[in-house]
Amino acid sequence: MARATVGAGSLYRLFPSKEALANAVFREAKGRLLARLQATPGERGGFFGAHGAPSEVFEALWWRLVRFAREDALAFRFLELQDHVSYLDGESRQLEVSSAAPLYLGLLRLQEAGLIRDDMRPDAMLALIWGALVGLFKNERLGYVRLDDATLRAAADSLFTGLIRAR
Repeated sequence: MARATVGAGSLYRLFPSKEALANAVFREAKGRLLARLQATPGERGGFFGAHGAPSEVFEALWWRLVRFAREDALAFRFLELQDHVSYLDGESRQLEVSSAAPLYLGLLRLQEAGLIRDDMRPDAMLALIWGALVGLFKNERLGYVRLDDATLRAAADSLFTGLIRAR
């Protein structure tokens, strides 16, 4: 607030409650995450609707999430540190569901094609992938691990082998 040179009360002229403010921040942060998962000019496809070998699809997802965590650390931390469910309004809940749906459906399609393991639901796979990423970056912030590209690549390989690869 001090850097913005506004008082805390000024926010409540724009937002009727703390929950409304939190929903606005949530939607902004989630929107930035979704933008990271989309293709950008010069990149080969986005994760949504990605085609190719399962390893390529997973790589697209992993490295886009890593870039988001590195380059938009505040939004990443907000999304990973908060249990948002208690205050999310309908619009934010819809954004949460709609943002996970393409990822879920992509994994489901790969399962149906027999390209990835089918003994774990796609939502559980996504939770483990996100959880691993969150854990790595949290431990880096705490000084327990140094995340260079080699470490992140090894983590991606481990996740792909353990969670995604067809048996």
